[in-house]
Amino acid sequence: MFEIRDLRVNFGGIQALKGISLEVQAGEIVTLIGANGAGKTTTLRTASGLERPAGGQIWLEGKDISRTSAQDRVKRGLVQVPEGRRVFPRMSVLENLELGAFLRRDRQGVATDLQRVFDRFPVLADRRTQDAGTLSGGEQQMLAMGRALMAAPKVLLLDEPSMGLAPLFVQEIFSIIAGINETGTTILLVEQNANMALQVANRAYVMETGKIVLSGLPKDLLATEEVRRAYLGG
Repeated sequence: MFEIRDLRVNFGGIQALKGISLEVQAGEIVTLIGANGAGKTTTLRTASGLERPAGGQIWLEGKDISRTSAQDRVKRGLVQVPEGRRVFPRMSVLENLELGAFLRRDRQGVATDLQRVFDRFPVLADRRTQDAGTLSGGEQQMLAMGRALMAAPKVLLLDEPSMGLAPLFVQEIFSIIAGINETGTTILLVEQNANMALQVANRAYVMETGKIVLSGLPKDLLATEEVRRAYLGG
């Protein structure tokens, strides 16, 4: 469904990504874990078309999209929920959700998806006229995810969805991620909470200083001393 091949990204004289490769099969949740500065967010931003690579390829449904615009990637079904949520604070919840469907022309489909978002996130339905900036952090994360779902993603890129959230909201957000995946959306998840990420993922990659250093099934990675020591406090 989605593949990155030998992706390289430079920022000035710094090589942020050093030829990483990963793949996500249809229907999977794949997680990318690693410390701050490892290159996880750069990977997602480059996949979304927000950063220009120095080399490598990005494939979606068997097609090379490396040279397409960010807008075209959204049209094709590659949609990102950015780190820090990035809702439009002075716009209402409903307006934020409607912006998620900005590139769509299927009005009936948009209306159906809006109702699905409200069914999945009842708090957003209750606060549809409220300014997004007045929501709690957890509610803003739900809004950011709902906005992405309004774009009808085939592959959803999630960047640190639990960042800054209270433990109760963290549990809820990961339950929501699993629920979105169960409806057929393929997910690439970047997350510092490695324990939670490995619980929901089908497969995982471990990233360090711009390189993939480990990959495999979550249960196998959880059994390695390196992962336990670096990411799980073991």
